[in-house]
Amino acid sequence: MKSIFLVLLFAFSSIAGVSVFAQKSLPEVSLNDIDGNKVQIADYAKDGKITVFSFWATWCSPCKKELSNISALYEDWQEAYDVEVVAVSIDDQRNTAKIKPYVSGQGWEYTVLLDVNEDLKRALNFQSVPFTLVVDKEGNIAYEHNGYVEGDEYELEHIIAELAEKE
Repeated sequence: MKSIFLVLLFAFSSIAGVSVFAQKSLPEVSLNDIDGNKVQIADYAKDGKITVFSFWATWCSPCKKELSNISALYEDWQEAYDVEVVAVSIDDQRNTAKIKPYVSGQGWEYTVLLDVNEDLKRALNFQSVPFTLVVDKEGNIAYEHNGYVEGDEYELEHIIAELAEKE
């Protein structure tokens, strides 16, 4: 009976595009930020904060909508949950020149990283953007979600709030 329940749970989470992990950590991958500084992804697991990684691209309308909607809530999230949002662009080398002006124009206060070779995308084994990943205070991947529908940012806040309560 227990194995049937687990199979159904896995099937449901796969269909819904949502997964919850137990003790999976960030990979050892380094990326550049939009200013050219090298950043080690695994270091985000060591800072004791809840970190949201939002994977996006300049050509992805739902990605940009998600990050803009999160931006409207971000200051409140930082104050309430001590959370950090990291926007990871998967744009290829040809499009990287568009990223910094776009981010500046949107007024996003996120750290923006460039995954031009899709090293982090491959290490995390997902196929498409938008893709959202939440790392808990202990550095474990606690949640991931594919796609974006208007209002998903409130579900994300619910996940963040639950993780913030676990002390």
